Amino acid sequence: MVQSEYDQKNQTEPYVLIVEDSPVDFEIISRAFRKIEFQPKIHHCEDGDQALDFLSNKQNAYIAEAPTLVLLDLNLPGTDGRTVLSSMKSQEELKQIPVIVLSTSNNDNDVEFCFSMGADKYLRKPISADEYAETAKIIRDFWNTRTNNYNTYQ
Repeated sequence: MVQSEYDQKNQTEPYVLIVEDSPVDFEIISRAFRKIEFQPKIHHCEDGDQALDFLSNKQNAYIAEAPTLVLLDLNLPGTDGRTVLSSMKSQEELKQIPVIVLSTSNNDNDVEFCFSMGADKYLRKPISADEYAETAKIIRDFWNTRTNNYNTYQ
């Protein structure tokens, strides 16, 4: 069951939902987390439909907890990341889960849309492994800031 109230401030272990259709990008960000010794529990969805099903627990009745952070690609097959973000932020049970958009798009309209829908951060997908490690550090620091001081945003 997805948590009806947002309890991240009481959770010390990160549980990250990575919504990414590229297996290569998923593997690179996972490795980058390990490289910087940030080891969250990770669940991977390859498209927007899987993510929405997972978040609403339609296919995952065994999941006892909601993710504490979502990394969301915008350009997904089928239901895209914009729709996932809009849906999350319109549902009482999901709207408090922080969302970091990780996308190749640098279109100002995409950035503005994501922030207007309630995204917490918008990061461009890195190109090199070193850049992925830096991105992973930003995500880790975001998590640490959220859990150590609930009202502070980067």
